[in-house]
Amino acid sequence: METYQNILVVIDPTTEEQKALSRAIELAGKTGAKITAFLSIFDFSYEMTTMLSSDEREAMRQTVINDRTVWIEERIKALGVNLDVIDIKVLWHNRPFEAVIDQVINEKFDVVIKGTHEHDKLKSVIFTPTDWHLLRKCPCPLLLVKDHSWPENGNILAAVNVGSDEKEHLSLNNIITEEAKNLANIINANVNLVNSFPGTPVNIAIEIPEFDASQYNDTMLKHHQDSMTKHAEEYGIDPARTFVKEGLPEDVIDAVAQELDAELVILGTIGRTGLSAALIGNTAEHVIDRLNCDVLALKPSDYISPLQS
Repeated sequence: METYQNILVVIDPTTEEQKALSRAIELAGKTGAKITAFLSIFDFSYEMTTMLSSDEREAMRQTVINDRTVWIEERIKALGVNLDVIDIKVLWHNRPFEAVIDQVINEKFDVVIKGTHEHDKLKSVIFTPTDWHLLRKCPCPLLLVKDHSWPENGNILAAVNVGSDEKEHLSLNNIITEEAKNLANIINANVNLVNSFPGTPVNIAIEIPEFDASQYNDTMLKHHQDSMTKHAEEYGIDPARTFVKEGLPEDVIDAVAQELDAELVILGTIGRTGLSAALIGNTAEHVIDRLNCDVLALKPSDYISPLQS
């Protein structure tokens, strides 16, 4: 995604407003990228019409596809963009996330941009099953767009895990920071780094009376601050734009994002699937649920989607 040359936008069929498409157009205006507006549609009632021949069913499906294509063209025109600069692809597919990932794998897209939904009464973001599947299984970066503008000289917040010695986390830290700097150059924003660390384990403090919780916290804080300073120096990031705080990642990242009024948070997702995802969960998913700005989720460099053969 270094040059943003091939963007896949997931069209939302439930609304006239296409914020993901607007964001893609905004980015493409700065990078000259090619945009593909993509929609997968499926209506089970068409598959159940046994009185029709397979050719007749195919004709009915094609009619729906053509109608949706015209509808997307109207959305593009409404944004003041010529149709010849955006490709439109509408497919009949019963699993939207699989359709998107197939496109990424086959067409080598640099990034997938998708809008999120907001609950009308609660004013909180609702993530669909498609969102979660893409977060876990999409092999390229995924940009989830919310209702937050990208102003000039705004703030990008990159969430790193500098306290870990694991190669996977260290590699992901580099990927996240490099992407933050790359995007900051494109949209003229400031790069900020945030890192959270856990406080004193309660069971240790209770079971070992002589355990000094205050000293433990001070040691942990210094370790993470030193690691953050080193990481920031490697990438030429101002120490004043680094944040190291005790607490859960979802609490710390959300608090700093609000403090900065960040337009974008960049974080890594390991992409767990199956039982481990259900039992352990994914830090990125807990964080994303809380944020009120755009989120760019990145995978490790060696990540392979379970949908890739």
